[in-house]
Amino acid sequence: MIYRMVPEQVGAWVLTELPRLNQAILNDHAPPELLVTELEEHVLDRLPEVTQLSPAQAQRLVVLLGFAGASVARHYQEHTPGGIEHPEHAFDPLTVGGAEIPFRAYFTKLAQHTGTGHYDRDSYASLVRWNVGTVRVRVDDEVIAELPGVFNDGRIRSYTGTVGEERFFLLVKQGEAIEAAVNELLCPLARGRASLIGEHARQCVRMATGLLASLRQLMIDWAASPPEETMPPEMFMDVFRQFAAHWTPGDIPPSGALDPEALKRDFLLGLALDGYDQQARRLFPALLATERADLEELMCGPTLPQRLLAEIGTDEHELRLSDDGDLRRLVAHHPALVDWYQLLSMHARASGAHLRLSKKFLFKPQRRRDEEGIGDRLLVSNRAGTTGMTESFLERVTRARQNHALASLRPVLIPESPDSGPAAAVRSGRGAATPVVVELAG
Repeated sequence: MIYRMVPEQVGAWVLTELPRLNQAILNDHAPPELLVTELEEHVLDRLPEVTQLSPAQAQRLVVLLGFAGASVARHYQEHTPGGIEHPEHAFDPLTVGGAEIPFRAYFTKLAQHTGTGHYDRDSYASLVRWNVGTVRVRVDDEVIAELPGVFNDGRIRSYTGTVGEERFFLLVKQGEAIEAAVNELLCPLARGRASLIGEHARQCVRMATGLLASLRQLMIDWAASPPEETMPPEMFMDVFRQFAAHWTPGDIPPSGALDPEALKRDFLLGLALDGYDQQARRLFPALLATERADLEELMCGPTLPQRLLAEIGTDEHELRLSDDGDLRRLVAHHPALVDWYQLLSMHARASGAHLRLSKKFLFKPQRRRDEEGIGDRLLVSNRAGTTGMTESFLERVTRARQNHALASLRPVLIPESPDSGPAAAVRSGRGAATPVVVELAG
């Protein structure tokens, strides 16, 4: 009888052998067929029936086989004529166990067994949230958000085993943890009927603003750090991103665009961009079931700024028609508008930091390559994100966030509410700045 591996043993292979094989193939020291042979002989032949696994074990195996599947897909398409047009054929030789279940069928059943509604290929949820250990967000020694992983080994799985990949996965999860903390403050305001101009709401909004400032600073620091402390743009473009190849034509590869907390925040705070809701719905298959449900709820209701303006008896159109004197009187009568304006402005500034990060690591280097006649990668284009978001689209999204529901207040609020205090800090009820700490707990 063939010895059956459990996810923990598969994990050891993915942590050591998979990166070694990927490095060898990328450096032309081994043929891509070697990965298929090694994967089938040392992993797939020994996998248990899906029904023998607990949902937690299935989650871990989805992460591990997701990295393996992405590796097979990449190498096949890069080395096989017509492979990009027919990516599904990469998995034709791969079967699981004595019953020789096709790899894709096994993966689909495994994803279903997690009970989370996971996609039938690797995804943002498995590569980032489940892969990286628990990340906690602390303010004044209090944990205000926790984003768990599914492993407890303190390791971060990656394609090539390089520190840069691990740091990037950690960066993305740290960002999502901060976003989750913001949403945990704002979602109760959206679902409840309490006043949005009362002191409780104002405290939540001020804390959320400080958290978004820390998110912005996280991205600024990454962009400003030397390549040896982050990831060189060339590695990001030519190595890391190329593992986000299609498994079947038209599927949705993993991408930061699938960060559900960022999508939630846009629908909480509003985004005046035609077609943005359709763009979000296009990503639904690659989200988890709870994420789809949360977004559906937020997309169907009024935004927080719409509710805020309705509470004080006005709307965006009336704000745009008001002169400076009317706006100053409105703010004097409803000082909570200052807090909400700062929240929306910081939301836009965090978006701007993300855009600058995208330009530095993707769009500008690719533009230089185009100018020098080097061209683009054939597998995963570096002229757009993996879900097709171009530089111009991200610029439009950033401008839309800047043109938020309270933007008409800008002329009367900017002189009165300049940035103050450390970027990565939140304001307590007494106005004191408290640092935000984002830590990897396991």
